[in-house]
Amino acid sequence: MSIRSADRLGGRAAIVGIGATEFSKDSGRSELTLAVEAVQAALADAGLTPADVDGMVTFTMDTNPEITVAQAAGIGELSFFSRIHYGGGAACATVQQAALAVAAGVADVVVCYRAFNERSGRRFGSGVQQREPSAEGAALGWQLPFGLLTPASWVAMIAQRYLHAYGLTPDAFGHVAVTDRRHAARNPAAYFYGKPITLADHAASRWIVEPLRLLDCCQETDGGQAIVVTSAERARDLRRPPAVIVAAAQGAGRNQEAMTSFYRDELTGLPEMGVVAGQLWRTAGLAPGDIDVAILYDHFTPFVLMQLEEFGFCGRGEAADFVAADALPLNTHGGQLGEAYLHGMNGIAEAVRQVRGTSVNQIPGASRTLVTAGTGVPTSGLILGADD
Repeated sequence: MSIRSADRLGGRAAIVGIGATEFSKDSGRSELTLAVEAVQAALADAGLTPADVDGMVTFTMDTNPEITVAQAAGIGELSFFSRIHYGGGAACATVQQAALAVAAGVADVVVCYRAFNERSGRRFGSGVQQREPSAEGAALGWQLPFGLLTPASWVAMIAQRYLHAYGLTPDAFGHVAVTDRRHAARNPAAYFYGKPITLADHAASRWIVEPLRLLDCCQETDGGQAIVVTSAERARDLRRPPAVIVAAAQGAGRNQEAMTSFYRDELTGLPEMGVVAGQLWRTAGLAPGDIDVAILYDHFTPFVLMQLEEFGFCGRGEAADFVAADALPLNTHGGQLGEAYLHGMNGIAEAVRQVRGTSVNQIPGASRTLVTAGTGVPTSGLILGADD
């Protein structure tokens, strides 16, 4: 594969099962228990058993080792196991890794999972508490002494430059928050079920780090989500309509850091997502107009706007108006702002539901869904499609 040419993975694997725990602020059980519940639910959804699984993929920021989850879930021998780095940027890459293993014949059925007590346990939003000596830690050393201690503060730097460059105010971010919460209000699985907001609510919410308000920031959630991947051929014989992995990609930009890429030539975009976008469009042979639903990683609202621009759905600086016009169905599960913050894995599940036709906010005739992973870090993305 090259960042200059289409790859050969598209269409060779499919998502056949999705499963999740409830999303809460205090799960009352261990992260391992959450992982096992999600894995078992995903296998049941696919009509498969633990004995069918021979591969597992998760994130590096996870307390649930693959072999421990396999043992606790009743899964036997594994021929493939893998972990992806960079927090939420790993979400879609877990599915890419699973698809690569299946396409290469290294594994037949691979489970991707993510489970944490991110509200009642370790809270990523609390920022840097302690850091072991590392190259990554050295990079952070240029930011921390100046008060840039949390993800919100790191994103705020880029968000402020975006507003300045395009002559916008922080109200531009409100359209994303309102859209997500509108969908969450109709989703019984969402934490903010039945609780839509208005632009006035967004503007009245308190500052976290200017120009970000409370309603620009995702939730902190306890929960688990799992996804089952197998070959496109086998998928056709299973319980649910498959969501074919039309394209999958990872991307890191020039001068990339994890959330603090302040020394790039420009601070008004997300070059790592531009790399992902180019690869997805090349491999899928599609363009923005071919996408029916977009599930865009929304840990902070400004980065949703920048993603729309990186993918070419609208011009630079035009994404706020694009979202306000409802020009593209966006985050129909409620996103991480409205449903749950699960490092993007719940967004992949929503993309599958849209292709299956089972979303609570179903878009009629949806057959192509775009999903993205965490932004501001090396990241990943997927295009899922209905089986032809």
